[in-house]
Amino acid sequence: MSNLYQMRQEYAAGSLNEEEMASDPIQEFGEWMNAAISAGLSEPNAMTVATATPEGKPSARVVLLKEFNNEGFVFFTNYHSRKGKELKSNPFAAVLFDWHDIERQVRIEGMVEKLSEEDSDVYFESRPESAKIGAWASPQSRIIKNREEIEKLQEEIEDQFDELPVHRPGHWGGYLIRPTTIEFWQGRPNRMHDRIVYYKTEEGWTMHRLAP
Repeated sequence: MSNLYQMRQEYAAGSLNEEEMASDPIQEFGEWMNAAISAGLSEPNAMTVATATPEGKPSARVVLLKEFNNEGFVFFTNYHSRKGKELKSNPFAAVLFDWHDIERQVRIEGMVEKLSEEDSDVYFESRPESAKIGAWASPQSRIIKNREEIEKLQEEIEDQFDELPVHRPGHWGGYLIRPTTIEFWQGRPNRMHDRIVYYKTEEGWTMHRLAP
């Protein structure tokens, strides 16, 4: 077994000051996203989404953030996937953006709801043709025999839509995560990291500092 005890990195890229942060965490997130994009990070919109069964059994995977606004954070997937089934029975999720190259993380928790069919249609139309075919062809999260099986399904869908526009399948669409908690993490030396968290209340957002 490899010994990882000695793997250690000091963080010294920046710090967080409450007085310099926006009162609205969505606005602050936008500034952090722009910084991640400007830093040239690979897929800065990649985020880990954790869901759980009603019994509390968790699962996590990486998906791509496709939009964020005052309502929350949007991603798209197959509703019949494991995360789709878990969100149907337990509509809460936790999200993590790990921007390690700039020594930052953002953690989000909130309730999840499906986007309207109209909004899902708009995004689906923006996808490349191959990705549209993939949304139809893949029985996401189900066990398949081999690679040939999924390739055969892809060919069948391509034949089905030959010369026809590929519309969005009913089992595929968007989710909106309505945040109740958003935490901003900045690495600091000696593991004394800065953590600023926003909690959603009936009056709006409140900001607090957490111990590292």
